[in-house]
Amino acid sequence: MSSAPPAASGAGAAPNRLLPGLALATAGAIAFSGKAIIVKLAYRYDVDAVTLIMLRMLFALPLFAGMAWWASRGKPRLQRRDWVGVAALGFTGYYLSSFLDFAGLQYVTASLERLILYLNPTMVLLLGWVLYRKPASRAQLVGMAISYAGVLLVFGQEMGAVGPHAAWGATLIFISTMTYAIYLVYSGQLVQRLGSLRLVGLATSVACVCCIVQFLLLRPVGVALAVAPEVIWLSVLNATLCTAVPVLLVMMAIERIGPALAAQTGMVGPLSTIAMGALILDEPFTGWIVAGTALVIAGIWVFTRGKR
Repeated sequence: MSSAPPAASGAGAAPNRLLPGLALATAGAIAFSGKAIIVKLAYRYDVDAVTLIMLRMLFALPLFAGMAWWASRGKPRLQRRDWVGVAALGFTGYYLSSFLDFAGLQYVTASLERLILYLNPTMVLLLGWVLYRKPASRAQLVGMAISYAGVLLVFGQEMGAVGPHAAWGATLIFISTMTYAIYLVYSGQLVQRLGSLRLVGLATSVACVCCIVQFLLLRPVGVALAVAPEVIWLSVLNATLCTAVPVLLVMMAIERIGPALAAQTGMVGPLSTIAMGALILDEPFTGWIVAGTALVIAGIWVFTRGKR
């Protein structure tokens, strides 16, 4: 699971910035999608979600704190209302969303998780309708229907292979996607005042602290010391390559090609997750999964076109 400042559309990107921008956006999308693969690998070493997310956030905290410091140089100090907003968005959009996602991955495949997360734009639309009565276009509704049909298709296959636990895992991840959509809906004003990089650095730092405090309240400290060495290295990889680095890559891509084209390039995310799931985790790769993924990607494409 990033918001960014307004930028020019990718259609107007200069040729000498287009290819580097596309490369950065593609690398960011693939790195983001690798998070689920690493989490699934870590679960093989008998670690629970509370401990695993704490380790990820523990290693990510210095990176995000440094990001916040860098983006805050020469900027006005935050007011009290800004700190309240940052804390609320960090708790909802990063801590709660990440924890629910990690918990859900115990029960479903990485492929289904990525497809559910990819529904995020549709949930932003639903929240806009519920909170502000913003109408949806016919194309958006059609795109939503196609995308949700694709997820249901893959979910049906998962229920048959995994059993009823898949329903619980999918529910947790769906709620995770909704909480991140809440972050996107309410972050607009703070992004304008603080800047996207500063807000991401501060909000994710809050989330890191929440995950560490949660672990200290629910688990003995010795639990973290007793995990397998592989879990530590996987958590370091998750915190860097799949958490902090993708944020910077996508930000740099948006600066070069704009948010619209960067978002479209992000469609490689579900595809890369499915490919890595099959190659690294030995997850099933069937025609039903291919069909469901195609429906989800096509639906989101129709949805974003309708938004314009």
